[in-house]
Amino acid sequence: MKIWVDADACPTAVRDVIAVAAHKHGVATVYVANKKLAVPVSPHITFVQVATASDAADTYIQDNAESCDLVVTQDIPLAHGVVTKGAVAISPHGEKFTPDNIGERISMRNLMQDLRDSGTITGGPKQFSERDKREFANTFSNELVKLLRMTSK
Repeated sequence: MKIWVDADACPTAVRDVIAVAAHKHGVATVYVANKKLAVPVSPHITFVQVATASDAADTYIQDNAESCDLVVTQDIPLAHGVVTKGAVAISPHGEKFTPDNIGERISMRNLMQDLRDSGTITGGPKQFSERDKREFANTFSNELVKLLRMTSK
């Protein structure tokens, strides 16, 4: 079991929560980004820098994640790809992507992209809050514990 982090746009607070858990539980954790990031020093944490091409980090994670891995991403197509492989995917805001909700999330993402492309919606996502960090930490902890129990059997 590994934790994969789509680190390009992942808030620092989320990366920190992941690092603490990885070290505490001794879980191999891979941060993937297309630019150099400082990651905590731990024998359980590695960093992979991919090409600057669009979606290079997503492609790397999707190609390497396996069933029973935990993936942290806000990229809906990546979440879809890893969920279909049997991995668990959660967003930095604490939303768990599942086979039951990922189709709807893909449709909503595509609709919102069309609205942004047409100029109907402008602006970006809301600022990451302390509440978002708590939601993430709770969901992440719950899913990590489930996976650790499942993989230790």
